[in-house]
Amino acid sequence: MQRRQLLRKLTLGLSSGAAMIISGALSGCGFALRQPTQFAFKTVYLTLPANSSLGAEMRRSLLASGQLEVPKDPGEMIKSDVVLDIFSEERQRVVVGMNASGQVRDQQLRLRIKFRLRTPAGKAVIPDVELFQQRDLSYTETVALSKEIEEAAMYRDMQSDIVQQIMRRLGAVRAL
Repeated sequence: MQRRQLLRKLTLGLSSGAAMIISGALSGCGFALRQPTQFAFKTVYLTLPANSSLGAEMRRSLLASGQLEVPKDPGEMIKSDVVLDIFSEERQRVVVGMNASGQVRDQQLRLRIKFRLRTPAGKAVIPDVELFQQRDLSYTETVALSKEIEEAAMYRDMQSDIVQQIMRRLGAVRAL
């Protein structure tokens, strides 16, 4: 209880001048809040399977930026500024550990994505890139259903991470 009161007194005791000094020191070291990504293009066409969960999340992220159009019609590909080709989305489950009786004890979940960014004419803006994520998952046969749910959650997490990596790479493109 005394710590909480002491902390409250310290934070209330900071003057506006002290707050300005702290904020000035933080900005002087290069600290800045993350700003919305600025893209060098206005329309992106995605080439990937229609039922791809990665594709759906990628489309949502691109549209959520509020700066990009993501046409669905294949005829619009020629009119778009860039085309994001996702070549493959490979999910693997690899057994990495077994107990003495030969039952699976540990698994490794892997997600590998290959993509590139190009102009509709075929000029590579971002050459072929492979992104890879892996997570370790302990496994027990007695709770197989809950482990399946945990596995699905881990794949979603890896997929979200890869989508964010792709978004950062798209944001790094400066000239077409």
